[in-house]
Amino acid sequence: MKLKRLLPLLVLGVALYASDKSVAATDDVINTKVTVKLAEDIVVKGGGLHVDVKDGVVTLTGKVELANQKSKAEKLTKKVPGVKGVVNNIVVSSHVP
Repeated sequence: MKLKRLLPLLVLGVALYASDKSVAATDDVINTKVTVKLAEDIVVKGGGLHVDVKDGVVTLTGKVELANQKSKAEKLTKKVPGVKGVVNNIVVSSHVP
């Protein structure tokens, strides 16, 4: 008897939990999160980098002074929820404007 009363609540709880987990980050949300993460990082100093997102795949462009800035930008980007892949087209150049 108790099981019949609890079953609908259990089903509802599972449905709500599953729907919350399946919400995918939109490209705009990913773009904003990546841009902020890169701009705030003291190694990357990503204010001069450009971020494009298409179907969860992030393309990074722009110039940095050091190779470790390029690799760190990619690592930070991969950690953003919803990112499915990263195309790192950042150029390492000692003449960064």
